[in-house]
Amino acid sequence: MRRFAVLAALLTLPTGRLAAQHAGQFEAGAFGSYTRYDAAFGLADKLGGGGRLGYFFGDAVGLEAEVLFQPQYTVSSGGTPTTLQPLIGSASLVFNAVHGSRLMVYLLGGYSLLDFGTRAPYRFTDNAMHGGAGVRIFLTQRVALRLEGRGVYVPSTRSAFGPTTATHFVATAGLSVFHLGGPPQDSDKDGIPDKKDACPNTPLGATVDARGCPTDSDKDGVYDGLDKCPNTPAGATVDASGCPTDSDSDGVPDGIDQCPNTPAGVQVDPKGCPVDSDGDGVPDGVDQCPNTPAGATVDAVGCPADADKDGVPDGIDQCPNTPIGALVDAKGCPMDSDLDGVPDGLDKCPNTPAGTPVDTTGCPLPRQVIRDSDGDGVPDDRDKCPNTPAGSKVDANGCIILFQPEIVPGAPGAAPARPTLILRGVNFEWGRSALTRDSYAVLDQVAGSLLANPDIRIEIAGYTDNTGSAPLNVRLSEARAASVRAYLARKGVSPGRMVAKGYGASGFIAPNTTAAGRAQNRRVELHKLP
Repeated sequence: MRRFAVLAALLTLPTGRLAAQHAGQFEAGAFGSYTRYDAAFGLADKLGGGGRLGYFFGDAVGLEAEVLFQPQYTVSSGGTPTTLQPLIGSASLVFNAVHGSRLMVYLLGGYSLLDFGTRAPYRFTDNAMHGGAGVRIFLTQRVALRLEGRGVYVPSTRSAFGPTTATHFVATAGLSVFHLGGPPQDSDKDGIPDKKDACPNTPLGATVDARGCPTDSDKDGVYDGLDKCPNTPAGATVDASGCPTDSDSDGVPDGIDQCPNTPAGVQVDPKGCPVDSDGDGVPDGVDQCPNTPAGATVDAVGCPADADKDGVPDGIDQCPNTPIGALVDAKGCPMDSDLDGVPDGLDKCPNTPAGTPVDTTGCPLPRQVIRDSDGDGVPDDRDKCPNTPAGSKVDANGCIILFQPEIVPGAPGAAPARPTLILRGVNFEWGRSALTRDSYAVLDQVAGSLLANPDIRIEIAGYTDNTGSAPLNVRLSEARAASVRAYLARKGVSPGRMVAKGYGASGFIAPNTTAAGRAQNRRVELHKLP
């Protein structure tokens, strides 16, 4: 038991991988022996010793020679003392069956020659075959403890003890030293001998090329063999084990990630930048309303805001203050089907006839409530010309109809017949172009009508009677037409819609033989231009 304890202690010594036999290596050893002879020989078990020399053709096969001898001793055979000094020589073929970091199990077999002594009955030499097994326990790269047992079989003994065959057993224990051969020096243990190693300080465990230099297949700076993530994408930042780091945990490694501070939960593109499918500024993954219409204002979670609750998001809503309950169009503006000023959805009388005054609910007002201050038939709330003189013909806006469907009778030198309005009540100071104050009320009505009908363009035509010279009358008529144009312009009528022209003493509408006739001929007319 003590021997087994010593053996176990040797096997548990801390060491790296120790060398085994290699091609071209010699083994020289010395050993002690224990021999048990065949019982027919009448010899006691004996201790001895010997030496061996071996040569290995490869890691597994070797050839060795061995000599075992025992001290002289005397035996009595038939009462006659005989001195013996047994000698066993052998040649063996050795096969290394099991290789370990510290232990090697081997088998051997071969030829043995046994020489027992010089006196009868032990004066003989036997040829024998042997076979056995043993172990080498390496203490260092070149020193091993060797334990072995073998059987020696003599197929035809030359002894005179009776049997024709004999079997002996030999056990040995000793030390072996290995010379020459062996593995070449490899300081960094990368498998490339130092003399061929271009990178002699390779980290332990790194994969190397034929020159002994570490390989790095994914070019991440961590050598193959040490790299736990050997297929790292090019450009990715890695940790000490060769695995990509991802600071923002978006699935795109640092070094490739162009947006390294992406918030948690955000979906990203291959570059690591947030994806925003609906373009609302809130990234996918965080966006709880991923299909927001373009242009809509959204809150922090990507959902459209709708301040007036009309169903059209802020940012798209062109009428952001729509009353609650009003129906709106796609732009968020209230609809008013009957054009009464009360939006659909709030209008309790949605089919009110056009032009009918309504209350705040969209229903027609009672008749007594409807007011028409100037009595022109157009309610005050729609009357754009509220002070129309009594009896005037007005349009739907409550403004005087400027051009009646009547044609002023032609006269020698008059312009061709066309829609014409004679501005009766428009007068000028004697012999001048200055308007009299009583003309303002008439011109105010004309201005109101023109403003209510922006499509009408007019010619302001000035005329005189036949008193005075023709050149003077033309100049006076032009000046008076220009005065009317200037007044209407001050009231807001675009000058581009009006042309002032003087026709002098022409286009008479009454005889010049009487004072009343001459007064009618001194006038200003409005001609409707095409």
